[in-house]
Amino acid sequence: MDRRPSQPRSAASPTPESAAPRVREDAAPRVREDAAPPSRESAASPSRDGVAPPVRESVRTRVHGILRGQITSLELPPGSPLSENELANELQVSRTPVREALILLGEEALVEVFPKLGTFVSRISVPAVMEAQFVREAIELAALHEAVKRSDAQDIADLRAILDLQRQACAAGDADTFFGQDEAFHRRLMEASGHRTLWRTVTTAKAHLDRARRLSLPLPHRVETLIEEHASVVDALENRDDAAAVAALRGHLQGVFDDIGTIQARHPELFVADGDGAVPVRRRVHPGVRGQV
Repeated sequence: MDRRPSQPRSAASPTPESAAPRVREDAAPRVREDAAPPSRESAASPSRDGVAPPVRESVRTRVHGILRGQITSLELPPGSPLSENELANELQVSRTPVREALILLGEEALVEVFPKLGTFVSRISVPAVMEAQFVREAIELAALHEAVKRSDAQDIADLRAILDLQRQACAAGDADTFFGQDEAFHRRLMEASGHRTLWRTVTTAKAHLDRARRLSLPLPHRVETLIEEHASVVDALENRDDAAAVAALRGHLQGVFDDIGTIQARHPELFVADGDGAVPVRRRVHPGVRGQV
């Protein structure tokens, strides 16, 4: 593919003002912080038509989702400094939900706090990538056994439609759309198993893996290979061939093991080994484009 993700800077190198983290303006609709939160009664009680009203997302949850998405998509590269004040201004919220969101991201090891320096996006840990891959593979393969037995013609049609969208993204050199359709494929495969809610567990577990996957897309012929692997899974699913489906999906998911060495060699500054004590250098971050929560 011609389109490559922008190359992030090292966590150990000064971050120029022009490389300041930016919050996408279209990331999410704005949520008023001064709006009253839903009461326990309104959140739990059904409406007059018998349908429970939706529970509004908290500002903290929205801020966490935006920042997490920007980290896993590499919009906020490894080593990017994160300022509570600047993020609050850009997102048009108070510092409290930003601080709480950063704490949650720290618990996921997606950000690191360095005394007297501040908070930074963590570099990619190879052991964390491998652990995330282990969790994802275990869940998706277990679900696939059920999908082979339960899937119907609509499931197969939906999966093939996603494959067509991936081919279009590949032809257009659109890495972002391709990655989004890759996620859609695996989520739809999970739905075919009857365990659609498990996708949230997979998504939570694979944040570190997603950063490595993003970096693998520009590798020669990688996208074409991924589409072929997806097609093999769908073919086996349609033929009710459990062994072939599992073998195809396992090989597909384990492709990251082949890619990780190449990615790390190309971008060593983005990775950290266990026990690496490199400390980033913080410089003043120029405010980015104002986004909205």
